[in-house]
Amino acid sequence: MYLIFKTLITALVVVSVSELAKRHTLLAATIAALPVTSILIFTWIYVETKDPQKVSALCEGIAWFILPSIVFFIVLPWLLKKDFSFWAAMGLSLIPMLAAYGLMLKIQKWFL
Repeated sequence: MYLIFKTLITALVVVSVSELAKRHTLLAATIAALPVTSILIFTWIYVETKDPQKVSALCEGIAWFILPSIVFFIVLPWLLKKDFSFWAAMGLSLIPMLAAYGLMLKIQKWFL
């Protein structure tokens, strides 16, 4: 029952933002940019484990990978403005993002 509850709450957030984006792009972007998903995940992990160290470790991991994710959000709109089709732009945006993730993994090894 708890798994169904988690799934419904998480799905509700995602669907709500995607529906909102049809009418109010800036508001939807603001909500999507908030760490809503991370907060939900932190909550689920803490409720299930009562271990703040697990939440802390996950939070630190996410912090390391925010920058590579930003690459996607820079490349995708740029490609769409260059008249790439949506699917081509999505696919091509993944390539530099994945490269940035690979680079971040290497950088992370220096610090951890």
